[in-house]
Amino acid sequence: MARVAIVTGAGRGIGREHALLLAKEGVHVVVNDVDHEPAQEVVDTITAAGGVAVANAGSVADWAHAKSVVQQAVDEFGQLDVVVNNAGILRDSFLASTEEAQFDAVIGVHLKGHFAVMHHAAAYWKAESRAGRQPQGSIINTTSISGTTMPNPGQTVYGAAKAGIAAMTLVAAMEMERYGVRVNAIAPIARTRLTLATPGMGAMFAEEVPEGEFDAFDPSNIAPAVAYLASEKCPFTGKVFTVQGGAISLLEGWTMVATVETEGPWDPAELGEQLAPWA
Repeated sequence: MARVAIVTGAGRGIGREHALLLAKEGVHVVVNDVDHEPAQEVVDTITAAGGVAVANAGSVADWAHAKSVVQQAVDEFGQLDVVVNNAGILRDSFLASTEEAQFDAVIGVHLKGHFAVMHHAAAYWKAESRAGRQPQGSIINTTSISGTTMPNPGQTVYGAAKAGIAAMTLVAAMEMERYGVRVNAIAPIARTRLTLATPGMGAMFAEEVPEGEFDAFDPSNIAPAVAYLASEKCPFTGKVFTVQGGAISLLEGWTMVATVETEGPWDPAELGEQLAPWA
């Protein structure tokens, strides 16, 4: 039986490439996007190539809609095996200039959107496991180097949301293992509407690639990693990878690099001297 996947934010860019490759690999795909037209265009492209897909229009930041995406997969195809959380937006601004609406939008689509779809999928898989139908599920979340290895000015909220997604991935992997579900995350580096609009980075992504040369920023380069992480043969869980062009790197989280100790209460007057080597 074909595996069934949800890909959020799949109407354009990286998400579109995920959906196209998964469908090419024989996966039945629910193509989610906040806008119906691009989602349907991806579905039409998949079906024209002999694949199977259905469109889903709506925001994963809406709790009820996130549930409906999961339910649509089960209703249309009889099961759910893979969730690719890819939906995202940019509302870049410096800390002092950020408005509440910008904060809410970024946290809503990225952090809440990832959590909402994972929550409803997890509830489905938990029920399946308890009914004796042990899943072989996979969740692939989308973090960013902005929230992991390369903080970027103007992306305080975006970076926080993406860092939260990485942390959420590690915890979810621990929780979902008992139900036969693996949870990993990727930090893609590719040319998209979002990266082209990123302050200080857009020019790099916009550079033309000479004809015949490998385009390291082509969004299609990201999809093979997702297809592998989604497959039943993949052993990984609780991992975060950067994916760019022909390079994939394994990331690890916060680590202790130095320690100072005291046998009693800290003395603020002396603490500066003890911490001075770290400055």
